[in-house]
Amino acid sequence: MSKRFVETLHESYAQSLSVDKVLYDNASNLQHIQVFENRRFGRVLTLDGVVQTTQGDEFIYHEMLTHVPILAHGNARHILIVGGGDGGMAREVLRHQSVETVTMVEIDERVIAFSKTYLPSLSDGAFDDPRLNLVIADGADFMIESVDKFDVIIIDSTDPIGPGEALFTDHFYSHAKNSLAGGGVMVTQNGVPFLQPDELRSTMHAFQRLFVDWGCYTACIPTYAGGPMAFGWGALSPAPRNVSVDMLRERLTAARLDLAYYTPDVHKAAFSLPRYIEKLLP
Repeated sequence: MSKRFVETLHESYAQSLSVDKVLYDNASNLQHIQVFENRRFGRVLTLDGVVQTTQGDEFIYHEMLTHVPILAHGNARHILIVGGGDGGMAREVLRHQSVETVTMVEIDERVIAFSKTYLPSLSDGAFDDPRLNLVIADGADFMIESVDKFDVIIIDSTDPIGPGEALFTDHFYSHAKNSLAGGGVMVTQNGVPFLQPDELRSTMHAFQRLFVDWGCYTACIPTYAGGPMAFGWGALSPAPRNVSVDMLRERLTAARLDLAYYTPDVHKAAFSLPRYIEKLLP
């Protein structure tokens, strides 16, 4: 019988995955990192006892946190990714040939190193793309010090514990908003609202104060268990959210992307929220 990995994120609920083979188990000065194989989900990356991504379902998360803001924007040339050390977000952003520069800020370079070795399909060569500028730094500090402007900012953070906690504060969101170019969009990872309501609620209160257009959209990702995951949405203009399905189709066709989850219809529907999530918005 194989060993079991039991996630420790929630006190009253847990998911369990079979550990069919351990590929990596080590602690950096910041995080305990594990990679193991599971028969259904393939290789699984965990940080401090919490599932971060799997080969089996990562495409849902990465496509929805990337293509929704980029295709909604319509002319995104300069992108900032905060977090995303596994390279999956960079991979999806760089599939847009119209994107000129991608700045990726990751706090722990060991996450990148072992992801290249143990999860190479996630980055799929993204770290070798000349358009990628990789910065090893604390994302919160980077945002305070940066003078560059970005069309889209993607906050691909861990949950608000440990190193990821600083990426969920009003202070961080304010600096991030100031780093957006005109018409810019910022999206965030905001957990599973059924189990983590405060995570979405606090972000939405900050976004209400900061953005002309704010809210969230959702997608169901099997290993982010407990219901649909929420992605925060903050924009300097209402135009990106109001783009039509037909226009999204035109942009997707022009981008020549063959995607596994995202469609223009899914994009629009993702902003339709179940009532229990609506109630978390101010």
